[in-house]
Amino acid sequence: MPAFSLDPAQTAWCAQLRTQAAQRLRPLADKGEPGHVNRPLLAELGRLGLLARLFTSGAVDLCLMRESLAYACTEAETALALQGLGTHPVHAHGTPAQRDRWLPRVAEGTAVAAFALSEPGAGSDAAALTLRADREASRPGGSPAAEPGAPRPATALDAESDGPSRWRLSGEKCWISNAPEADFYTVFARTTPGAGARGVTAFLVPADRPGLSGTGLDMLSPHPIGALDFDAVPVTADDVLGEPDRGFRVAMGTLNLFRPSVGAFAVGMAQAALDATIDHTSRRDAFGGKLRDLQTVAHTVAEMALRTEAARLMVYAAATAYDESAPDVPQRAAMAKLLATETAQYVVDAAVQLHGARALRRGHILEHLYREVRAPRVYEGASEVQRGIIAKELYARQEAP
Repeated sequence: MPAFSLDPAQTAWCAQLRTQAAQRLRPLADKGEPGHVNRPLLAELGRLGLLARLFTSGAVDLCLMRESLAYACTEAETALALQGLGTHPVHAHGTPAQRDRWLPRVAEGTAVAAFALSEPGAGSDAAALTLRADREASRPGGSPAAEPGAPRPATALDAESDGPSRWRLSGEKCWISNAPEADFYTVFARTTPGAGARGVTAFLVPADRPGLSGTGLDMLSPHPIGALDFDAVPVTADDVLGEPDRGFRVAMGTLNLFRPSVGAFAVGMAQAALDATIDHTSRRDAFGGKLRDLQTVAHTVAEMALRTEAARLMVYAAATAYDESAPDVPQRAAMAKLLATETAQYVVDAAVQLHGARALRRGHILEHLYREVRAPRVYEGASEVQRGIIAKELYARQEAP
């Protein structure tokens, strides 16, 4: 992607994705029930080969997919993105057995994944999570010892003890996309109390584990979001993603990839709103001419286009930096998500204003986008968190020897 412009093959692929989203995915999305996983939609994403590309492509391709799908079908975009978010830790850090069990099913669209990081008291502050992974004592040779009392917390020394590692997960997760209908969850739990980010472990937890339950939440977004309750859910070393007490790296590595692509989602929505506005203001009669003839309207449309293109370029730059393993990926990822999501909010709001009351009618594309565009400024790190990351990276660079 030289100078962050698309080559002819990429341009053609994006056009193909928009067509597929409009013709094959939009009808399935319209048949889905808001607040629930749309499995026929996932199956079609699998048949189109888009879910498999989550594991074979880089950040640039992911961004192009999300932007193109979002332009024509936000539900398809979100379904694809959530599959990637929940499965990337398995793809990047899972064991061969974990990958073999889940990745083919995700690629086919027959298994639903979820990324379970947020908690009622630890949303954007991921290092403050409190879901406990209490260690079960074990006898040498691997047989679990009797439990005379409450399980003791894990320590780094425990990780090297004889016998298999076993934990019980206890606590809550909240605001989890695809919960409680996912087939498996990437769950982040505290294995070492008081250790902050260094005491968190990532686990792959199938939805049928005893003690795991969940409830759906009635949210503004149309995709499923729920809360999970862990009542001494058993997990072992075979369920660990990466290394014990190193789960924060798994979470941040995943977010560094997906934050720019959230920006791509936002750019796709902004472009759809911009194109709808150009069409409307070109046809709408007002004050003896067309709406576009009014300078205030024309200047607003120009500002919408300017901001959308600036956000798109920053998303492409962040995705390219990720694919090239650049040292400033966290900063670029935060900048891309921040600028693109804030831009999309402005563009969609301006589009509604220029359309007037018709844009607020249920079923209008802008009514749909107006509901969709708000959540990305919050999830995967709110805008304020992104500003904090940017500032932290800038000062760290200034203080480096």
